[in-house]
Amino acid sequence: MKVYQTKELKNIVLVGGAKAGKTTVAEAMLFEGGVIKRRGSVDDKNSVSDYREIELDRQASVSSTVLYAEYAGHKINIIDAPGFDDFIGEVIAGLQVADTAVMVVNAQNGVEVGTEITWRHISRMEKPVVFLVNQLEHEKANFEESVRQLKAQFGEKAIVAQYPVNAGQGFDSIVDVLKMKLYKFPKDGGKPEITDVPADQKDQAEGLREAIIESAAESEEALMEAFFENGTLSEEELSRGIKQGIATRTMFPIFCISAKHNQGVGRFMECITENLPDPTEVPPVKTVDGKELTFGEGNDPLLFVFKTAVEPHLGELSFFRVYEGSISESADLINTDTGAKERLSQLFAVAGKNRQKVEKVVAGDMAATIKLKDTHTNNTLTGPKNQGVKVSPIVFPEPKHRTAIKAKNTGDEEKLGTVLREMNNIDPTLLYEQSKELKQMIVSGQGEMHLNVARWTLEHIHKVEIEFITPKIPYRETITKPAKADYRHKKQSGGAGQFGEVFMMIEPYSEGKPNQTEFPVRKQEEHKLSWGGMLVFNNCIVGGSIDARFMPAILKGVMEKMEDGPLTGSYARDIVVNIYDGKMHPVDSNEISFKLAGRNAFREAFRNAGPKIMEPIYDVEVMVPEEKMGDVMTDLQGRRALIMGMESEGNYQKIRAKVPLAEMNRYSTTLSSLTSGRATYGMKYAEYQQVPGDIQEQLLKAYEEEQKEED
Repeated sequence: MKVYQTKELKNIVLVGGAKAGKTTVAEAMLFEGGVIKRRGSVDDKNSVSDYREIELDRQASVSSTVLYAEYAGHKINIIDAPGFDDFIGEVIAGLQVADTAVMVVNAQNGVEVGTEITWRHISRMEKPVVFLVNQLEHEKANFEESVRQLKAQFGEKAIVAQYPVNAGQGFDSIVDVLKMKLYKFPKDGGKPEITDVPADQKDQAEGLREAIIESAAESEEALMEAFFENGTLSEEELSRGIKQGIATRTMFPIFCISAKHNQGVGRFMECITENLPDPTEVPPVKTVDGKELTFGEGNDPLLFVFKTAVEPHLGELSFFRVYEGSISESADLINTDTGAKERLSQLFAVAGKNRQKVEKVVAGDMAATIKLKDTHTNNTLTGPKNQGVKVSPIVFPEPKHRTAIKAKNTGDEEKLGTVLREMNNIDPTLLYEQSKELKQMIVSGQGEMHLNVARWTLEHIHKVEIEFITPKIPYRETITKPAKADYRHKKQSGGAGQFGEVFMMIEPYSEGKPNQTEFPVRKQEEHKLSWGGMLVFNNCIVGGSIDARFMPAILKGVMEKMEDGPLTGSYARDIVVNIYDGKMHPVDSNEISFKLAGRNAFREAFRNAGPKIMEPIYDVEVMVPEEKMGDVMTDLQGRRALIMGMESEGNYQKIRAKVPLAEMNRYSTTLSSLTSGRATYGMKYAEYQQVPGDIQEQLLKAYEEEQKEED
């Protein structure tokens, strides 16, 4: 393969709903670009993009695939992103490194929830975008309705550049407004017959072309002046204006194809090379300290790893984009994140499972390398002059579905942890932790499908049989009023005994609240708890009834009981402990005696201090079609949700609510069932709140039964 220069590169990411046909589009582009000699299909399980075993099994993308095609003297780097919201992390990573998003729209369904979800990320990242209306050969295809929905959702910037003459069964022709030509395609694709626009289409085509010219003129002051002076734009000016309009997001052209029959794909690729911006024509990528990267080929090398994968018989494959300088085989670079040195022993242009070795990769291009020692997704590699420079990382979404996981075979427990760590390196949206608090391993992801794919990978690829268990909720225990207690620990068993007595008063802590005044505080310690909240420990001893050297032991006993709360074994928080009296023995008192006395005094005081269980509350946002609002609202209210507000967003309603984590188990499945998969949601931890009294009673009884079973 030739070494393509920066101006000869186009970087796109294919995004859109799960059934929009993105993988079929990618397959047709690779065929048109000569990378493959025969088009495969998702149905026949032989596409270049969906080649992984899990994707063949499910006949759907679960991971992005990096591809390329060569066309008209350009290299088009293509990222085929999954359509299901459960794999949105792959979409976000693709958007981060692509220069233009190609939003593939199913001509049968128009704007879907997947379109709108992705659009929010596109807008947040301010990426150029073009629309590609696909599946025009389907009997239910409706191009006009798709365009109407696109304009209603995304405004008049969505502008028709091509339209079909005969959408539906028998589709074979499009009018290209940019060229003002009719393209008629053979039944199974191939070179089209290109003729002038027919007389019966001329008025429509000229009206749409006028709209394109006006939009292109608005992208640049000089073009606007030329438009006012001449009443139109030249072909060169129009091309410049379209490219500028796409790059600055003042124009979202709408193209149309039938990827299944390879009709219009070659012309669309021609539009990519002519009209989409190259790496130097889009807003610059920034480093974490605000520096703008220029894609200068003569600069010291700097690349960013945006995806990690593991391939059979090859090992770990790292996909990267070069932002400065150029990279050659055997280049030695430095990982900005770890300081480790890495050698890029081999470089590949990748098209799914097909790889072609390349000698050099220039600024703006994408490629892959293998077997880096300690470099993963979101890492920056640089030459010595750029050492310390770090590309702004991909911001992945918060998890919204969690489960506990355990190996069926106890001998696999260590392997399970190792494999989950490897899987997290590949998919940063798949999180795991061994929770000391819950005594469970918790795996979190973007939805039930996401975690089911992880389970499939564990069992089929890594041969670790696992089971999912309902995860425990990280409750917290606290108090609502002051209470006193004392406890004497005394033990005699021959020789030196054990003796310690502690008098304690505990009270609720809240930020800004003054300390109690019943006892003078000689020394105060504030401990910010790792699980949230505060412990204030006051030494109020007067007269030396307890020696100061035993105070750390009393504190240790209190902390032990706070880690194993008196009500349900959950962490306790937000408590002021006052040690105001006690007794010690000149011979038998020691640290263990006062630790046990402090622990038990705290337990007794806690039970008399109006103890309350607190539960984690999450901010939840649900995007739901308006006609499904009632069902979703009813379900949320049944989950003890507090509705905070509602607002329109396009054709959808956004519901904002605060919902207890305990009520969110399997919510993604329920929401999908209620809305036929058209709704989506996100959730983020907000705060802890007291549980209602009836639920507290249930939790106390459940814990009591659990303790009896353990005894």
